[in-house]
Amino acid sequence: MSARKGNKNRMELRKLEPGEHRNTRELWETVFSEDSKEFLDYYYYFKTKDNEIFVIEEDGGIRSMLQLNPYTLWIEDDSRPCHYIVGGATECAYRKRGYMGALLRRAMEEMYGRKEPFTFLMPAAERIYTPYDFRFVYDQSQTEEGGADPGCFEQQDMLSFGHLSCKTVTFEDASMGDAGEICAFVEAHFTEKWQVYAERNEEYYHTLIFEQQSEHGGIRLIRAEGRLAGFFLYADEDGLEIREPLYLPEYEAAFAQAVLALTEGRGDRVKLYAWEKGTKRVPMIMARILHLESMLSCMKVREGQEMDCSFAVLDPFLPQNSRVWRIQGGETDGGKVRVRETEDSEGVLTIGALTSLLFGYRTIEEAAQEEDVIMTEHLKAEMKKLKVLKNVWLNEIV
Repeated sequence: MSARKGNKNRMELRKLEPGEHRNTRELWETVFSEDSKEFLDYYYYFKTKDNEIFVIEEDGGIRSMLQLNPYTLWIEDDSRPCHYIVGGATECAYRKRGYMGALLRRAMEEMYGRKEPFTFLMPAAERIYTPYDFRFVYDQSQTEEGGADPGCFEQQDMLSFGHLSCKTVTFEDASMGDAGEICAFVEAHFTEKWQVYAERNEEYYHTLIFEQQSEHGGIRLIRAEGRLAGFFLYADEDGLEIREPLYLPEYEAAFAQAVLALTEGRGDRVKLYAWEKGTKRVPMIMARILHLESMLSCMKVREGQEMDCSFAVLDPFLPQNSRVWRIQGGETDGGKVRVRETEDSEGVLTIGALTSLLFGYRTIEEAAQEEDVIMTEHLKAEMKKLKVLKNVWLNEIV
């Protein structure tokens, strides 16, 4: 007889069946009390249909949980299924028992078994996830200035809006029928700039429309003479928030006007997230390499370079990664990295240091100074031939 049926007081870690996912809503409401009923209605209808939820049950109830939301990520030229970790929560009376660590380890083992290259999350606090070898990989450009005062926009942009008006620039919220046009616009003008990003297909934008509507917002389209020239996500719960504005450069003024139109008569301030002209960069997303061989095989070598090196990896939570790896590549391989196990090592890298290095968040010299890292001069020189993943675009909330 299982522990659930035989002894409800006993702690049990397990993966819920899809039909049980709704049973975690009470814990979410308790721990994340700032989330509205509308948002949770959206989340538990759309996101828990196909996500995975790991829980710890004790004393007859769910006391801790961790949710994995699926995304298809592009990593350079490779499309890979990955998971975004959200909803990590433990009931107050059951904290400091190591439950979150146990859930993380179980989830990572399962994702490793599927050969997922990495997982990612938006941390409530960096210190929670660093011990499990998560590292920051993406800083988001933000600004919290502006609102009805156009100070966050270039004054010249605002003055230039007059000549754009004659081109019949209009603003409207996206409907479900606009999703195909939006993803085609992004594919045509933006995805080549990004090395790591979530695939933007019609389903992605259908879901985003519902997500923004659950936060009293939407996706605002900018059209010039009827054609899509840009768009942005907005929410309006505790003040206006703009996220991920993507527009053609010549429509900067139109974007500014669209934002200001939303704040007209309110006098409040607007927050802009993932806007390239933001006034500050904020560490936003942490990642953790899972299946190292899969991750390395997504990497590229810098143009005109040929690389060949080997190193041992230390991974205390996924010991299958703790091997000696040889990576080679160059023009003869189309710039792709080839990976295999070997015996001779030129150094030692922790999985955390390697994560920071592959995503270009730390330099070779900085990584070499980390605890337990050993790198010969030849290894450093060869690793500098890697085309690191600096252009990350991960602005997903859930």
